[in-house]
Amino acid sequence: MYLGRILAVGSNNEGNFVAYRVSSRSFPNRMVKIFEDRAAIIPKEGHETDIFKNPYIAYNCIRIVDDIAVVSNGSHTDIIAEKIASGMNIRDSIALTLLTMDYEKDDFNTPRIAGATTLDGESYLGIVTHEGIIVEKVRPKEACYISTYEHTKPNYVEFICTDAEDAAQFIYDGGKFEEFTNPVDSVAAFAGEKWEIKSL
Repeated sequence: MYLGRILAVGSNNEGNFVAYRVSSRSFPNRMVKIFEDRAAIIPKEGHETDIFKNPYIAYNCIRIVDDIAVVSNGSHTDIIAEKIASGMNIRDSIALTLLTMDYEKDDFNTPRIAGATTLDGESYLGIVTHEGIIVEKVRPKEACYISTYEHTKPNYVEFICTDAEDAAQFIYDGGKFEEFTNPVDSVAAFAGEKWEIKSL
């Protein structure tokens, strides 16, 4: 089954995490680039001009701000992070940003999905589609995922990981996620005492 972009947020007995997977049929020539406090989806070398074909394919997918990890499938990662940095709570930051930016105006009306997790394990998940908007708090010590297609409502899932590298691998092809087609790359932020970002 093809779900498009997928993100997961939550906690387990090992720590707290956000994870993101790019799955694509149209623009598979992309990769994750990691910086100190963020991770970005960018075209691979030789495919830089793809951004002129679709402006939505390059963006920060993870940002760490005020000990909170934000994850999303587009430029709204930065807007959510900036609202949190300005003092707005996580739920309202996600809800206001999704409502304001709305779904992507491409050929597929691609939804915007987003989530965030604190160092204490408090997590939220959200989506805006051409039909509506959802922002929900995730149950404590559990994990939840959402995708741009098919699974467009929060889905609780067993998410097995002990660090950021594990989390990136798990959302790529572990457990339930093995069922979903066209993976391109993945990345995760995992926190015990502090956040660490890793990709495949």
